[in-house]
Amino acid sequence: MTTRVHIIDHPLIQHKLAILRNRETGAKEFRELLDEVSLLMAYEVTRNLPLEEVEVETPLARTKCRMISGKKLAVVPILRAGLGMVGGILNLIPAARVGHIGVYRDPETLQPVEYYCKLPADIQEREVIVVDPMLATGGSMAAAVQFIKDRGARGENIKVMNLIAAPEGIAKMERQHSEVEIFVAAVDERLNEHGFILPGLGDAGDRLFGTR
Repeated sequence: MTTRVHIIDHPLIQHKLAILRNRETGAKEFRELLDEVSLLMAYEVTRNLPLEEVEVETPLARTKCRMISGKKLAVVPILRAGLGMVGGILNLIPAARVGHIGVYRDPETLQPVEYYCKLPADIQEREVIVVDPMLATGGSMAAAVQFIKDRGARGENIKVMNLIAAPEGIAKMERQHSEVEIFVAAVDERLNEHGFILPGLGDAGDRLFGTR
């Protein structure tokens, strides 16, 4: 595993992830926990945003402080499960623009198929965080990152954020987008014969929206 893969092992994240994995956790609690974990992970994903010095007048005196230096951000969820991660990130970064990419995995070939892509017009000027709870085969994420690159964004300005990744998905991302940083809360054992992460947490979209 390369140094561009970051495992966020903060105790609060790991605690909430354990509850998310539990098959007894219902859709309402799953949505709330996913929102909370996304906010906590976003704190780490944005750790290296550039700062600039500004002057601020407090009630007592003028002082020099540091603020984010105007770097524009975009959050791009992969539909549909990625939608569950957007709210937590926007709570932390309310000025971020939100794009959407629709990619589904063909159940026979396990290959990604695009059905929707809507991004901010100035995506090439933004730092982009692509979100999806699961990085399984890596096909959908690799395709989504390529769609964003095709619209002008530089790979160095793209970050990927997942709850759980499989080694196979990480390997695919490293082969196709080696410059993209990946942030995850856990790397699990492997994929099963249906392309689901083991032990994983099941189908994140179904658990998020209460569907099967």
